[in-house]
Amino acid sequence: MTRPPALSGPLTSTHPRRPLAVAVLLAVAVVLLQSLLVPLFAGPAANLEPRDLPVVVAGPAPATDRLVGQLDAAAPGAFDVIRLPDGAAADRALRDREAYAAFVLGPDGMTLHTASAASPAVAALLSQAAGQFSGGRPVPVVDVVPADPDDPRGAGFAAGFLPLGLTGMVIGALLVLLLGSRLARLAGLVSFGLLVGVAGPLVLQGWLGLLPGDTLAVGAALGLVGLAVAATVAGLGALLGRAGLGLGAVLVFLVGNPLSAVGAAPELLPQPWGEIGQWLPVGAGGTLLRSTAFFDGAGVGTPLLVLAGYAAAGLLLTALSRPTLAHPTPTAPAAVEVDDRATSVM
Repeated sequence: MTRPPALSGPLTSTHPRRPLAVAVLLAVAVVLLQSLLVPLFAGPAANLEPRDLPVVVAGPAPATDRLVGQLDAAAPGAFDVIRLPDGAAADRALRDREAYAAFVLGPDGMTLHTASAASPAVAALLSQAAGQFSGGRPVPVVDVVPADPDDPRGAGFAAGFLPLGLTGMVIGALLVLLLGSRLARLAGLVSFGLLVGVAGPLVLQGWLGLLPGDTLAVGAALGLVGLAVAATVAGLGALLGRAGLGLGAVLVFLVGNPLSAVGAAPELLPQPWGEIGQWLPVGAGGTLLRSTAFFDGAGVGTPLLVLAGYAAAGLLLTALSRPTLAHPTPTAPAAVEVDDRATSVM
């Protein structure tokens, strides 16, 4: 009996898999990643302390000189002191986001003026520490720019940024993975930004009551943050493929989130990480939203430029890059050729 001709095309893998080795290697890789992520997330939170924190010392020269000396001696390098003549000037500096708090010296002693809206953590920290600079006497506290009464500790404000970063990252990746049209990707990014600008104020202001401020301005800030995050991930994914999506996730979440200082202040994080976080989308977004909602736009310049830069670069990369992930060219199955000649019996 003659043998039938061999089937063409590989029907079985020529490189047998080793599932046990792959499983162990995956476990090792994930534990190594975990070992890097734990200090990245926990390290900054466990080492919160003032580092060149801008504060005002206001009052007559002899008294302010003594207090500045006390501040420097108690915590060298902790404060970046701005000297002003009186409490009114100090309050203007707080409203303009030039400082987080002010030690105001007058005939009746020292008063601490805070802007808890800028950072409830800083306001609480300085309120506790003020007593050691007043000879043990109680220090009155005046909150010049208070946090929202429904969120006095800022926990809701900080927690609200995690879903914004995650959803922006997800939509950016999905647009690259599922859509091959550059125009469709751009339409998805712009639509996401617009919808975030509408839904964000409805949830954070109307439903939860966590933010004051003009609704249109808050919506514009939230929409820009959402667009910047999504466009960054989509643009890198369109340019570099899956490696770009991974890089976008690192910038937005793995590095950007713990360094954002949304729940604290950049000057409380170890440096230069606090400063670096302000040049990433989530950190810049937190600063932009605080300035918009609580300070009538004071201090929006730098974060606005940072976010606009991310959004513009992401949209440009999405528009110019050749699609690399979506709609791959289907691979035709290997033809199985069977000789239909009748077998003959020898």
